[in-house]
Amino acid sequence: MTVEILEIIRRSDQGMTKPFICRGNDDEIYFVKGFGAGRDSLFKEWIAGKLGLAMGLPIAPFSLVNIPEELLLSDTLEKYSDLGAGIAFGSCKQTVTELSFSVISDIPIQTKRDLLVFDWWVFNEDRKYTEQGGNPNLFWKPNKKELVVIDHNQAFDQTFSKESFFDLHIFKEEAPAICGDFLCTGKYNQRLAQALLQWDTIVDQIPASWYFADNEMTVPANFNPKLAFEMLNRYTRNDFWIWL
Repeated sequence: MTVEILEIIRRSDQGMTKPFICRGNDDEIYFVKGFGAGRDSLFKEWIAGKLGLAMGLPIAPFSLVNIPEELLLSDTLEKYSDLGAGIAFGSCKQTVTELSFSVISDIPIQTKRDLLVFDWWVFNEDRKYTEQGGNPNLFWKPNKKELVVIDHNQAFDQTFSKESFFDLHIFKEEAPAICGDFLCTGKYNQRLAQALLQWDTIVDQIPASWYFADNEMTVPANFNPKLAFEMLNRYTRNDFWIWL
């Protein structure tokens, strides 16, 4: 179900795409990525997010949101030109804190391994974090001691570096325990296959406008779902679990 945006509050100062903070008709606050974020980014957020949920990852709730044209009509300074009207991607605001290195030990091992496998599967190198810092696109619910996962606009990266991924991923220490255990990798293969069964449904939900780079829908967008699907099917190859 698409959420109708009733109010554009302001633009965020954080994040590569600096999403817009908006209020929906469900009274929730959303971080919204629209036209200016690029169709490529919206495709990746939607597909990777849905696959992550299918794997049981603690991804922040998200939805397709509609920005009515009338909300932009009074924008004389064009502050919202990067948002644009129409269907966009909205991630629901969560009550969280920045993830610190000190709480990594509180994250369940299974969650760490699931996220490492997932990022490897979708070629998401954007989870870098060391003792010196970084931006793993993860937040922490201190009261519940739960992880919150956000941002997948860098997934399906054609320039993905295996070496960089396993050197800098926040949960890289879990790699040996995963790839060295045939029982573990076998179970993950089953979970990836099960998640990928939702592919057709996930793609069918993508708005027609996202397939075009312009509002007139004349220029095709630069994201190819078929190539993404082929990338995901790497899990069927013998070398998928050769990490180290």
